[in-house]
Amino acid sequence: MDEQESLPPHVLIFPLPLQGPVNSMFKLAELLCFSGLHITILLTENIHNRLVLHTDITSRFDQCPGFQIKTISDGLPDDHPRDGGKFLEVFDSLRTKTKTLFKDMLTSDLLCFDLDGKERRRVSCIIADGVLGFTCDVADEISVPIFCVRTISPCCLWIFFCLPKLIESGEYPFEDDNLDELIKSVPGAETFLRRRDLPSFCRSGDLTDSNIQLYKTEGQENSRAHGLILNTFEELDEPILNQMRTICPNLYPIGPLHAHLKKKQTTLRPSSNSLWAEDRTCIDWLNNQLPNSVIYVSFGSIATMTNDQLIEFWYGLVNSGQKFLWVIRPDSIAGEEWRSKIPVDLATGTKERGYIVEWAPQEEVLAHPAVGGFWTHCGWNSILESVYEGKPMICWPYFFDQQVNSRFVEKVWGIGLDMKDTCDREIVEKMVKDLMVLRKEEFLGRANHMSKLAKNCLMEGGSSYSNFDRLVKDIKSLSDKV
Repeated sequence: MDEQESLPPHVLIFPLPLQGPVNSMFKLAELLCFSGLHITILLTENIHNRLVLHTDITSRFDQCPGFQIKTISDGLPDDHPRDGGKFLEVFDSLRTKTKTLFKDMLTSDLLCFDLDGKERRRVSCIIADGVLGFTCDVADEISVPIFCVRTISPCCLWIFFCLPKLIESGEYPFEDDNLDELIKSVPGAETFLRRRDLPSFCRSGDLTDSNIQLYKTEGQENSRAHGLILNTFEELDEPILNQMRTICPNLYPIGPLHAHLKKKQTTLRPSSNSLWAEDRTCIDWLNNQLPNSVIYVSFGSIATMTNDQLIEFWYGLVNSGQKFLWVIRPDSIAGEEWRSKIPVDLATGTKERGYIVEWAPQEEVLAHPAVGGFWTHCGWNSILESVYEGKPMICWPYFFDQQVNSRFVEKVWGIGLDMKDTCDREIVEKMVKDLMVLRKEEFLGRANHMSKLAKNCLMEGGSSYSNFDRLVKDIKSLSDKV
């Protein structure tokens, strides 16, 4: 037997350089490591630098000898903001500048040795974010099998798959300004999906919009891979998954990824993948609160708000009379003047009932018995974490897939309230009271049922457990042919 063939399969994982995808794909990397595979996770230099700054990333995989991190340039200057408004520039740079570096890396000996100088196989399989279409090009050129992974919601991905049909049918661009008109060209969602629930960029009405051009080929791009890995579970998304299988027959729904390691009972110590420094004093504060009495508020790592929106939200929270834990990132509000202009009644109400931090250990917060609800931007990781812990949601989507997700939270799964396109203190107050008081038992009952399904799917014989085992077997089988 060739010496290379005697070594474990070597999988390169390339996440999209954003907090959510990086977080999810680190979880996937950990799982694959504990399945006997050698893993290289490829991070852009910018993301790696932030992880080094805020986490124990350099030491956390000491117990995983098959794991290593490599970095690659995203082709942008160090001072580029790489935020929501500028992120398409990251896509463009990855496609035009990083693609060549990626191919050179895979065809060199750079990945054939770990940090200790021990030999590992050449990369025998690639797992890359499906929006990074150039990775499929490179995989084809060097004859290495590739799996796509999407860390956004299946419901949004399905809309991307349907974009050509929306355009062909004349439903997009919209003929008028009625955002409550139902959308009929997304199979499986005809009875509840409105124009306002489509991904945020659809409101531009411009077919030349760079987002439309990027995402309308999703069905073609993702179907090029051997299979599509999704961070969901059959019991949550079965109707949409069945629709997606008409385009990508080989799906691996293996989520919730963040909970897999807990079920696998690995010895890897708990750690963070956060690009922000976590303030753990909020856990001490939660420890002093009654069960299900606190609403946790966090709008993720990218969403921003105006000072006016901040004040409306704040009054709504304080006037609701509920305890609240609120994450306000340093860059989430334009300017710093809000800190010196907090109305006295808000400051007093927050001191009595609230706690504000710049960033929180979210998984731990959502698992805390004091938390009874989650006011979220509806990023997919946040939704899955909330579903797993049985916490009902108030949804204030910011952009991208979040508009779609919030509609599914309310109308499909019935585990929360959709507050999109709203910023009014009276509505905030009403929704917080509905979730935490008036309809508390109703929402908690449905959320707890969904939580049980999420936990069961990860047990031996469960849907995600079985799909993950099938993924590992397929990776090993394909790697043997390289």
